[in-house]
Amino acid sequence: MSTSPIPAASTSDSVTSAPAPAIAITDLRHAFKGHQALAGVSFTVPARTIHGFVGPNGAGKTTTLRVLATLLRPTTGTVMVFGADLLADPKRLRRRIGFMPDHFSMYQQMTVFEYLDFFAAAYGQAAAERDRTVAGVLALTDMAGRQGDRIRGLSRGMQQRVALARVLVHDPDLLLLDEPASGLDPRARIELMEILRELRGLGKTVFISSHILSELTELCDGVTILDRGSVQYSGTVADLRRGEAGTAAGVAWTLVVLEAALASAVAAALGALPGVTVAADPADACRMTVTIAASTGTPGGGTNAVLAATIQAGATVVEFRERLRDLGTAFMDLTTAGVRAK
Repeated sequence: MSTSPIPAASTSDSVTSAPAPAIAITDLRHAFKGHQALAGVSFTVPARTIHGFVGPNGAGKTTTLRVLATLLRPTTGTVMVFGADLLADPKRLRRRIGFMPDHFSMYQQMTVFEYLDFFAAAYGQAAAERDRTVAGVLALTDMAGRQGDRIRGLSRGMQQRVALARVLVHDPDLLLLDEPASGLDPRARIELMEILRELRGLGKTVFISSHILSELTELCDGVTILDRGSVQYSGTVADLRRGEAGTAAGVAWTLVVLEAALASAVAAALGALPGVTVAADPADACRMTVTIAASTGTPGGGTNAVLAATIQAGATVVEFRERLRDLGTAFMDLTTAGVRAK
């Protein structure tokens, strides 16, 4: 991928102070004709991160995105974007927000350059500035070689790139992307994810709604799961994959030793460590679950103690890894079945 000529987004925060959250939503509520689409939604998205937003159809994701994009005023609640009240001054904050909806229309008769130049002009950019802007977003999305092509002749993946480039013409700090990988082939999805990582590296905050959970696991720093208008989880992907063990009892690890005859001695040695509990696997004498309580301090210190005690007991470590759920399992655990009202 080409190195983007677009500079990192500027910020008024000092070098020493932490930036304000990109998004801070508190008790957001909205109803459509008596249907409660959002029932007290609250979550925070740190600045300069990629944050996934997932939920079943009808969970309230699009409603939330429309509120963040200043296209819908909620019934009640507070929405802060980079420390400023979005609902109090939406016009000013629109300059810092770029929104790419799930279903977007494009001017099919235009060339790629004409399309992007049109939107740059709509943001008040002069001709010379527009040339630089269009060149920059085309380089970032790897579409410079297609700038003379008409949009109607582009593939779905290419049109997605142009739509993303259009979102970037005014250099927003917060990108709201609603199912940006929908309908793309595997290669196009991978390339899109690379572009989003590059945008994060340029200082952008990417808030992405998607149903492709496996890709969100690798892409996102944090995730918010919405179901029936309520937040079921909001936090880091790592903590979500750890599940309850990662938040309450501690962090669970799978330990497999080579010698079944030494498993009992290993379990006894580990059980004597402070903050460590051991559960044997009834189906495999060599395998056990080791839970390290958060109170033991840094995860590295706890795992080092476990490995040292295992080796001192004379056993050979075959496997030692943190037990993590995939995002799909976590999603199913936190959401309920059934058809949602729109």
